[in-house]
Amino acid sequence: MELDELKAAWQTLDHRLQQHNAINLQLFKDNKLDKARSSLRPLLWGQLLQMGLGIGLILLGVACWTRNTDVAGLLVAGVLVHAFGVLTTAAAGITLGLMGSIDYSAPVLKIQKQMARLLRFYDLNAKACGLPWWIMWVPVVVAFAGLGEVDSQAATPDWIWISLAISVAGLLGTWGFQLWKQRTPAAQRSTREDGCIADGADGIRRSQRILDEIARFEKE
Repeated sequence: MELDELKAAWQTLDHRLQQHNAINLQLFKDNKLDKARSSLRPLLWGQLLQMGLGIGLILLGVACWTRNTDVAGLLVAGVLVHAFGVLTTAAAGITLGLMGSIDYSAPVLKIQKQMARLLRFYDLNAKACGLPWWIMWVPVVVAFAGLGEVDSQAATPDWIWISLAISVAGLLGTWGFQLWKQRTPAAQRSTREDGCIADGADGIRRSQRILDEIARFEKE
């Protein structure tokens, strides 16, 4: 075999190997991206439920304050529930919009940025729509009570003030714990604590780990 033929054979072999590696990479990437997309499915259902809850709160709040414009306590409770329902619905809608805007055909780096943006907003969503439930359950109960016959001259029941005091204490305690976690170095946290993810963002973090795996595979 002449030298030119040998070079041509090596070039052909190298081209086929490159094609084979590209096909393997694409198959690996497609499989992992499918897993990343499916990891967000629980978040999708969760946000749909949150949106349904928000709409329900809006309807409850409106029904309460429109019936009790002459009762200050019920009016305030209805407006609070109404406003919180709008916030809950809007936050769920934005989260769903960010999920839907992820372009899985884009380069991995761009997908990682989109996933990071989704995680940041979801964290804000969880704090804005989750933590207030320490207190918001009281206006919700009052709003339900406002749907029936109410004595406009009746004083505010003692259980409401007691419940609010306990709820505020719980909210402050939760905030304090979160601040402690943010200020505590990761190295000082227990392995059990780091592995326990109860904030609803587990699917997003799982997708991020899958994307990191794809990025490492592409560099090899």
